[in-house]
Amino acid sequence: MEVLNQMARYTGPSCKLCRREGEKLFLKGDKCYTDKCPVARRPYAPGQHGQQKKKLSEYGLQLREKQKARRFYGVLEKQFRKYFEMARDMKGVTGENLLKILESRLDNVVYRLGLATSRAEARQIVKHNHITVNGKRVNIPSYLVSPGDVIAVTEHMKNSEKVKMILESTGNKVVPSWLEFDADNLTGRVVSLPNREEIDLPVREQLIVELYSK
Repeated sequence: MEVLNQMARYTGPSCKLCRREGEKLFLKGDKCYTDKCPVARRPYAPGQHGQQKKKLSEYGLQLREKQKARRFYGVLEKQFRKYFEMARDMKGVTGENLLKILESRLDNVVYRLGLATSRAEARQIVKHNHITVNGKRVNIPSYLVSPGDVIAVTEHMKNSEKVKMILESTGNKVVPSWLEFDADNLTGRVVSLPNREEIDLPVREQLIVELYSK
């Protein structure tokens, strides 16, 4: 049974979510890249029937894809639906617009810059007022960045042990081409919003569009 808090966010073991999807969602930072990752050892859903092959209906496939995308980014259903409506009203392809919006969340950008080992950790860093956008502190993980925005670690946080440990873990991480990162000053800049080719997540966004279009 999933563990939920009062805001309906899953608070149980992260690895169970990955096993349910049958692939790594990279929710645990460094552990996801090692042979200690439970998904590498047990790539099937938890529970006594987890290893049984189930053929999903068209609706089931669409629902699974939406759940997978939500879990990648740590977004609740109500907010995810809001993002879809925003994407639908934008010019361009709705599914690609949806991923572009999700990628532009501040917590995701902090993670992509290598300033956190996971999106969950990035959310905490933002919530604890350790990040500025264009020189102003922003503590809202869902804040949507724009091209030209400068994201930085606050001065009092730059020399902390936590940041040093994070940078040691993410030092070899490749920053996506739509972002720039200054490792000396711990600042990043949004060069542009990503196109589909620059988003490396295995999400079939068209299935999500089909689900919400019913």
